[in-house]
Amino acid sequence: MQEALIIRRETHIPAPPAAVFALLIDPEKMLRWIGTEAQVEPQPGGLYLVNVTGARIARGAFREVVPVHRLAYSFGWDGSTEVPPGSSLIEIDLIEQPDGTLMRFTHSGLPNTEQCDGHAKGWAHYFGRLVEVAAGRDPGPDPWHGRDDGV
Repeated sequence: MQEALIIRRETHIPAPPAAVFALLIDPEKMLRWIGTEAQVEPQPGGLYLVNVTGARIARGAFREVVPVHRLAYSFGWDGSTEVPPGSSLIEIDLIEQPDGTLMRFTHSGLPNTEQCDGHAKGWAHYFGRLVEVAAGRDPGPDPWHGRDDGV
């Protein structure tokens, strides 16, 4: 796997790991920062499904769930030939810090630079919203609602 085709991000989140973990796996809490619909079964083999923009559904399956510390799940888009459901891998590690949580995020298995760039922009957008929600603020309506051109 080419290093250039891996998205890596570190994001400081002003909340404890348990609160961040809940924002990543509890459908009701997820919808505060991403998506219009979410169905998640956070256990190995369980479903990961998020209608991200109201017009674009991400789908995969959980591979690893270590409460409040780590998530790994396959990821892709319904109807996509470039990044079909389950074709890439998301890994999230939550590291407790005195002032919150360091979220280490990796997205691997994307097929080309264009997909990497598009997904990197999408994750930056939604992680900004995640930080707002974790800090107890309302990020407002998602300006990407209704987009179907990829995230």
